[in-house]
Amino acid sequence: MIVALENAKRELISLQDEVGELGNSLNIEAVRENVARMEETTQDSEFWNDTEKSTKVLQQIKNGKDKIEAYDTLVSRLEDAIVLAEMGIEENDESCVSDVEAELEFVKKESERQRIEILLSGQYDRNNALVSFHPGAGGTEAQDWASMLYRMITRWAEKHGFTVKLLDWLDGEEAGLKSASIMVEGENAYGYLKSENGVHRLVRVSPYDSAGRRHTSFASVEVLPEFDDANDEIVIRPEDIEVTAHRSSGAGGQHINKTDSAIRIVHLPTGIVVGCQTERSQLQNKETAMKMLKSKLMEIKIRENLERIEDIQGNKTNIEWGAQIRSYVFMPYTLAKDTRTGFENGNIDAVMDGEIDGFINAYLKMNSGI
Repeated sequence: MIVALENAKRELISLQDEVGELGNSLNIEAVRENVARMEETTQDSEFWNDTEKSTKVLQQIKNGKDKIEAYDTLVSRLEDAIVLAEMGIEENDESCVSDVEAELEFVKKESERQRIEILLSGQYDRNNALVSFHPGAGGTEAQDWASMLYRMITRWAEKHGFTVKLLDWLDGEEAGLKSASIMVEGENAYGYLKSENGVHRLVRVSPYDSAGRRHTSFASVEVLPEFDDANDEIVIRPEDIEVTAHRSSGAGGQHINKTDSAIRIVHLPTGIVVGCQTERSQLQNKETAMKMLKSKLMEIKIRENLERIEDIQGNKTNIEWGAQIRSYVFMPYTLAKDTRTGFENGNIDAVMDGEIDGFINAYLKMNSGI
């Protein structure tokens, strides 16, 4: 057991340089100075006159402090673990082996998490994420698969401290969903979840097939950043939208207002459909739905390098074989495999319970060239 302590100590010491380099990559000292400067501005009496600006500054201060605290905690626990290992070796105390190994595992995982966060340098990576779920052809089986993906994403978000807000939900005919949209709120929500954008393929024995046959189903996950400036850049003409009100329904429970206040908007030039049913009034639902529509149009405009909103044709990606970004197999073996990165996980239950960090990290590394 003392050998285990010596091995853990060597590994911990080898991580010191790595953690030091991480601090340089995070520009942690510059972050400290920037937070201090911003905190000084809050002492100015005029700072609070502009609510929008002060709110953004306060959020930046919080984000900076969170980054500093996370890094300082990593450094502190690394140093403490080395000291604990040295004491155990010196005193021939085997009782601390499990504690040292647990700290070693924490340091490795936390340094990897912070290193991955550095890769989130895209223009909109820090934004909230608007996530929509749509089943492909296949009726109940595909609709059930879409609801499983909804659970997978929401479970991941909740485990990582993000706030999930249900915006819209249409029940499936027998089970699952016909469509759903959520807002995932928190720093870097879009940066992480953009890896999930695309078609997901399921292979399993369908619980809805009395003959017990194997089915292949598809569903799409659409991930967009919430654009703060979309209201200024995207102008939608009243004659280009069709607005209808309907009664809210679905999995929102107490969070869904069961009145005719739900709103669905069709953007006629592109065929894009958005909806919201979780706000308390029809007006609020319409405002949220319009924000969703503008985010969708803004994303397409940026992705396709278009000059005018009139040039947008809409997303024509088919939810079918050959377009999938990831496959999930439940039989005859269990495996989730990403077709873009090659990353795979055989614990399908854990994946469906939101354990998708491996897929996300592999995607971010692939895009950064690591």
